[in-house]
Amino acid sequence: MAGLARSVAAAILLLSMTSFGFAANKVIIVLDASGSMWAQIDGKPKLEIARESLRTVLQSVPADDEIGFMAYGHRTKGSCDDIELIVPPQAGSASAISSAADSMKFLGKTPLTAAVKQAAEALRYTEDKATVVLITDGLETCGGDPCALGRELKETGIDFTADVVGFGLTADEGKQIACLADNTGGKYIQASDEKALQEALVETVAAPAPAPEPAPAPAPEPAKPEFNFMPSVVMAEGGDPITDSNAWEIYKAAADGTRGDQVMTEYGELKTNLEPGDYIVVGRDDEARSEQKLKVEAGQLYKPLFTLNGGTLVIHPHASQGSEISGEARVDFAYPGGTTTHYGDAKATVPAGEQKVTVQIGAGTVTESVQLAAGQTVEKDVVVGVGHAALNAYYTAGGDKADNSGIGFEIVKAKKKIDGSRESVEHSYGADSKFWLPPDDYVALTTLDLAVVEQPFSIKAGDNQDIKVTLDAGVLAMSAPGAYSIEVFSSKKDIEGKRKSLGLTYGDSWQQTIPAGDYVVVRHASDQGQDKEMPVTIKAGERTEITVQ
Repeated sequence: MAGLARSVAAAILLLSMTSFGFAANKVIIVLDASGSMWAQIDGKPKLEIARESLRTVLQSVPADDEIGFMAYGHRTKGSCDDIELIVPPQAGSASAISSAADSMKFLGKTPLTAAVKQAAEALRYTEDKATVVLITDGLETCGGDPCALGRELKETGIDFTADVVGFGLTADEGKQIACLADNTGGKYIQASDEKALQEALVETVAAPAPAPEPAPAPAPEPAKPEFNFMPSVVMAEGGDPITDSNAWEIYKAAADGTRGDQVMTEYGELKTNLEPGDYIVVGRDDEARSEQKLKVEAGQLYKPLFTLNGGTLVIHPHASQGSEISGEARVDFAYPGGTTTHYGDAKATVPAGEQKVTVQIGAGTVTESVQLAAGQTVEKDVVVGVGHAALNAYYTAGGDKADNSGIGFEIVKAKKKIDGSRESVEHSYGADSKFWLPPDDYVALTTLDLAVVEQPFSIKAGDNQDIKVTLDAGVLAMSAPGAYSIEVFSSKKDIEGKRKSLGLTYGDSWQQTIPAGDYVVVRHASDQGQDKEMPVTIKAGERTEITVQ
């Protein structure tokens, strides 16, 4: 993780100088907050990767850059109008955008074309230079044409560019939205996992600016002393100097004694020259740090010693007793004065004192306290005590697997609350959904279109279960030429002679997975009194096609 963090940091330093950066234009970031973002890459939800990437990037954006934030699919399931400009373009918006991304839900559809259009309009793209950055893990699901929109925005805009990041898309899927970037002169970036996403950012921001004309050679300056500042740092009093994992931050001291402009950041052993003046110097190793004020005078040599008063924690997370170290674990360190998060086999250098280590694997969490002395290294195995369940749905027992990205699994506690509801534990979408769960009795709520099935199961620590959910459903393909809408009803009428509506769509064709049974399909016309209906019987595991005229 440390290597990855340094790669991200390197990319961020170039952010304000490139076409994908924010310094040259007003920018709106459009984030896909549809339900599919709950899917995992290497055991980590895509929405968490997106949140962390946003937070990391925005921390290093210059304070005067004007950044906006828009999301779709974060408030309502099944709505193509769920698009919101949450943070208008403004300077100093980093904290607001990070907070918005951290608190939003991910549950709706993917109206990416309409969202990009709204973002362009919010940037007044027909009057000013504008850039929209779209991050999506899915294709358009609301009938929009991203290719046509790209051509329209380029033709009518002053200087409009759309950059598109296809997060977790296949190559074929990427081709369907790459045209939005191509048609505006932007870039399409294919990112299949967390590492590829970071590499895509580096590739995008690393385009060098044209080399300036060489400046005339300056007149030679008088020779200066080789070095006047050579600090050293130790983990604990009397310890050996640290020279390979540490960092130095040097700031000008402001008039009130606080940190002013940053002078430099260096790593490892430091030997440098500082101009005369007042400074604040920070020596650190990971989360352990020490700060000193320094007054530099001409002709003097300074060799201050920084004592971090810290130690190192090495945490090996395990799903269950005797299992391998889990690469899917999240490890949170709460140390005196702050917190930090790592993933998988975790190592953190932190201030000495009482440490609270929280390890999370899926829905399982365990917290342990560790006393850490200055200069000490503590290595500890932490067992969360969870079992693993892989869920798939089948149209019939032993029949075809429902391999559909729209299939949803919600894991809830089997025991009902006093009001009859159940506690929700985890969500996932698509076939082969995987869950890490603490020992308990659960119910898998499986949804595919109009088919909803409850499957009870139990988990013990160390379990590795393959749970097959039988939908007992078929597929109904409906055609109603010229219809305003199509509606499906149960065939049986209630005591008042009314039939229960199971679903409705606008248009003249519709395909839905539906439980086996008898139904009535109604073709609604725009003219009142022109409705037509047709009874239909659905058999589990079979496809039925009807035309209502």
